[in-house]
Amino acid sequence: MTRIAFSLVVAVSLASTSALAADMAVKAPPPSPAPSPWDIAITGGLMSDYNFRGITQSNHQPSVQAGFEPRYNFTSALQGYVGVSGESIDFPNRAAAEIDFYGGIRPTFGKLALDFGIWYYYYPDGQCFNTAALCNSLGGGPSVAATLPNGNVVKQDLSFYEGYGKATVTVNDNFAFGAQIWGSPSVLNSGASGIYYTGNVTLTAPTTWFPNGIGAYASADVGWWQLGTSDAFYAVAGFPAGIPYTSYLNWDAGLAFTWKAFTLDLRYYQSNLSKGDCNAFTSSQTASGVASTPINPGGPGSDWCGAAFIAKLSIATALSAFK
Repeated sequence: MTRIAFSLVVAVSLASTSALAADMAVKAPPPSPAPSPWDIAITGGLMSDYNFRGITQSNHQPSVQAGFEPRYNFTSALQGYVGVSGESIDFPNRAAAEIDFYGGIRPTFGKLALDFGIWYYYYPDGQCFNTAALCNSLGGGPSVAATLPNGNVVKQDLSFYEGYGKATVTVNDNFAFGAQIWGSPSVLNSGASGIYYTGNVTLTAPTTWFPNGIGAYASADVGWWQLGTSDAFYAVAGFPAGIPYTSYLNWDAGLAFTWKAFTLDLRYYQSNLSKGDCNAFTSSQTASGVASTPINPGGPGSDWCGAAFIAKLSIATALSAFK
């Protein structure tokens, strides 16, 4: 009897241990913490020339860029964001830099991604070149000189804002296209309204084409900037109330190579603005010669709106990539 009782105790003990082990095996692991809806995008770049809508912003000289963008995902299909970015420039009013402040929302609907927001271009520490009366009344500050050395005039404050809407359709991993519209009541604080329409297409190479995580894509953009008439600060002979700026077409096409967070972009830019009309719009401090047009009577010509080939090395990442 003792031997039988001992056997029963051992059997019960083993059965209990096995049941406990089985129970432990089927218990689910604790759930992973939900990803944070917050993130911060970080960007930086070095370019051989800073081109904006077909016009150099750095006098065809190298430029650097840095920025960050806090983001919040309300849902998987709706993101809100604000951001700041800075670029080195070479403007005729000798502004220290371009500093951009922006914010908006990005809703997505399947393959369609939308983006709506406001962008403010801030150009601090500029100087005014025109008569004292016009600088004080319309130029934003005291006059440094009646004109730039080449005869052009420019306001101390060129800061302005634009509202924008963007749409991008990602057809598949290799093809996407989109359109954008930007609008401002006073481009470069000139008094002239501006609406910019642009479309783009991107062809991305299959990932099997390149080794070691290298990628590549080709892209092209075409845009039209519909410009209005400036205020009297920029008045010229024949246009005492202001210059009716020439609206213009611009385009670019390029090839880019990617690796991890880095992109090397090689791109060609062009616009159809003449040298005279380019000078009237930009007040370029390097314009020279004579390139007379109705809105640039007897004025110099600027190469700021001509063809340019630009190389840019950039990085784009986010804090979440370091977790």
